[in-house]
Amino acid sequence: MTKMIKCAFCSGTGMDPFELLSPVSHCLVCDGTGQVEVKEPLKKCVFCSGSGKNPLGSRVTCIVCGGKGMNHCECNTKCLQCKGTGKSSDRLPCTRCGGKGCIC
Repeated sequence: MTKMIKCAFCSGTGMDPFELLSPVSHCLVCDGTGQVEVKEPLKKCVFCSGSGKNPLGSRVTCIVCGGKGMNHCECNTKCLQCKGTGKSSDRLPCTRCGGKGCIC
């Protein structure tokens, strides 16, 4: 089952939050609609803290959630490798859980 949620990358505005191409450019995640579709059950993306933006400081989407701010996670078992943070020691996504912080 899927659910429509507010786009985290543009905060639901439908506009590019960084105005990279122009001040009137559409958001690349939601294509200007302000909403994205995510498969349930949902869990806030631990890698970007739900912002949809790459936590490494660049003006691109989160590489784990694709800018949606939420991830599909069927269980609540914390990843033992990253301890649920979604990050490895080099600040990249955990290789065991893919940056989601949970494993089944």
